Amino acid sequence: MKMITSVLATTLLLSGTLAAADSGNEVLAAVDKNTNLLDSDISMIATMITESEADGVEKNIVRMFRRDRDDKFLILFQEPENIRGQGYLQVDETLYFYDPESRKFTHTSIKDSFKDSDANNSDFGSSTWAADYRVTSSEPATLGKFSTHMLTLEATSDEVTYPSMTIWVNDSPQLVLKAESFSLSERLMRTSYYPSYTQTGNAFFATKMIFVDEVVSGDKTTLTFDQVNAGDLEDSVFTKAYVERVNK
Repeated sequence: MKMITSVLATTLLLSGTLAAADSGNEVLAAVDKNTNLLDSDISMIATMITESEADGVEKNIVRMFRRDRDDKFLILFQEPENIRGQGYLQVDETLYFYDPESRKFTHTSIKDSFKDSDANNSDFGSSTWAADYRVTSSEPATLGKFSTHMLTLEATSDEVTYPSMTIWVNDSPQLVLKAESFSLSERLMRTSYYPSYTQTGNAFFATKMIFVDEVVSGDKTTLTFDQVNAGDLEDSVFTKAYVERVNK
């Protein structure tokens, strides 16, 4: 009888865990749906403030274009003047960095740091939570004044920036408010905060992102987005030829 009871308890626990994971995967899919604009393109201006204990404070301003339905984006630096025209172009699942001095495109990784900051190149593309991660646990949690789902995630491939994460997703609308990113050795590498969003059409966009370096104390990067506009862009915007043309 004890063995039967133990087996039953284990079965119920496993069933509950699987149900929570299934529910969590639905939350991930909802986040992607809420934050990807699939029926038009979007453009915006981003101000990036990088604070470093070693190098002080640096300010960059970039212009950004996104086409979520094709997972394409273009980022062009506007300020400071000495790097104006540098840019990142993602097309056909390949990310390029463009240097206007050499007039050359070089391959780079979506997992790399963005311009030596605590932001990563992957922070600028469309939302792919449901494709990149599976939920291993899900539970309700309070984050400040918000009721959230706290999800523990495991990467489905080695193409993502972080192999495991814990995220806090607002109950309604379902948007990521906080994320903790871990290395393969389960060391906390970065904590990300998304304190504000704006709605364009049926999609929400984070208008502020804060990335805190958990390895180098005191280092963090803050991104603020404004002039967020939805509308159709020319196909040529997401091409090498366009990047070269705007730098002439």
